[in-house]
Amino acid sequence: MAGLGLRGAGRALLPGWALPAAPGPCPRRGCGEAAALRAMGFSQEQARRLLALQPRLGPEHREAAAAQLLLLGLSPEAAAALLERSPALLRLPTERLRERAEELRRLGLDGGRLQRAVSRCPQLFHVPRRRLEAAVRLLRERCLFTAGQLREVLETCPTVLLEEHRTLHHQFQYAYFRMGVRQKAMVQARLFQMPFAELRNRHIFLERRGLYETPHKGQTQTSNPKLKDILQLPEKDFLASLACATPEEYEVFKKLLAREEEEKEEEKEEEDVEALSATPGPVLL
Repeated sequence: MAGLGLRGAGRALLPGWALPAAPGPCPRRGCGEAAALRAMGFSQEQARRLLALQPRLGPEHREAAAAQLLLLGLSPEAAAALLERSPALLRLPTERLRERAEELRRLGLDGGRLQRAVSRCPQLFHVPRRRLEAAVRLLRERCLFTAGQLREVLETCPTVLLEEHRTLHHQFQYAYFRMGVRQKAMVQARLFQMPFAELRNRHIFLERRGLYETPHKGQTQTSNPKLKDILQLPEKDFLASLACATPEEYEVFKKLLAREEEEKEEEKEEEDVEALSATPGPVLL
């Protein structure tokens, strides 16, 4: 009888009808997270994007990270975009995010400066505090930037806090001693936004074409181009308006300069080996 009942029920279904879907898991959790994000000010689309990040992560982490970024003054769209670029922020403890924001404020990055710095460089939240402090000491005590200049450097080029300190100091020394540029001009030109290798390529190229002279006691025989123009002009404009050269000439120059550097390194290694060989060994008694 049970079999007949089932067969009868099957015949009773009209064409185009379907059996009701089996009950699935309740989407209440996702709805609750989306509602919490919407309550913070995120749009439905922004909430959807945030929920797609680290889907296995507990909702409290996502909501806490989003809330901290909003407290920094970021707009919901800026906060969502920042978390998309650096989803690892979602796994940082809330206290760590709060402490790092306070540390950056103590460095002078407050208000809009802080927003722009973390938007440009979300890795600032991951850098150990001691490394941040060491970079700041280097810029203040060895590079002698004023407090105001330091704030501008950190706002426009926050990646200086991630650089190896020796590389950072070397780039400053090159601009100061080889190019004769002072701190104010470095800040205005955003010196640290350009990789050191490219800065050096452009400077030496101008120098060898007789278009740049290292100042002696603040004086030069030629009118040097401004550091801002050397750094900020796109390469084609730099070559056309400052170097008066073709891209082909610049490419050949860079290859020759790289070869020169390799030869210098080889010569230095040979000299080191010779010096080591000439050093008398221990006397055996």
